[in-house]
Amino acid sequence: MEPGSIVRVNNVESRSRPNNPVNNDLSVTSLEEIVALLKQHHVIAYPTEAVFGVGCDPDSEIAVNRLLTLKQRPVEKGLILIAASFEQLKPYIDECALSDAQRHAVFACWPGPVTFVFPAKPTTPRWLTGRFDSLAVRVTDHPLVVRLCEAWGKPLVSTSANLTGLPPCRSAQEVLTQFGADFPVLAGETAGRQNPSEIRDALTGELFRQG
Repeated sequence: MEPGSIVRVNNVESRSRPNNPVNNDLSVTSLEEIVALLKQHHVIAYPTEAVFGVGCDPDSEIAVNRLLTLKQRPVEKGLILIAASFEQLKPYIDECALSDAQRHAVFACWPGPVTFVFPAKPTTPRWLTGRFDSLAVRVTDHPLVVRLCEAWGKPLVSTSANLTGLPPCRSAQEVLTQFGADFPVLAGETAGRQNPSEIRDALTGELFRQG
């Protein structure tokens, strides 16, 4: 299987919920087609540094609500954005709130598997920030995710690919087993990390989650 292709496997045992409003009867085969699905407010899966993630258009309330429903995740918790570059994140975060030293500390970790919580711009949608005035963001060094974000032209929402009560998926096949055989998955390998990304406060350096 070529990295960057999208998997559609038949006869896979599905544990997805009945009447799932997300991605029914899709058959896709290329990076371009998965970008087209993102533009149509669909939720997709893709490999990240440690596990597969599910993601969508961060600017689409329809898409984010589909993702939250799929994950049974309350909007108040907020979400993470993953990007190919810092430039892609600028529309969502208030970088001016950081000192030169704070910016240097962030850029020393990027691109890489460290998520930083930035002050959010007032225009950043509440379906991304939840109950917070901040937003968790990451510039990835995973080559396939970089390609995806570059082709898409902006960041993706990124949360672990797993249904409630099940472990995070570490392969495309595990995604299809949990979410159903027609769920669009960008085929590829994770970066091999065992733990999810570390999460730190960009202003204080406080560690929120150990990586």
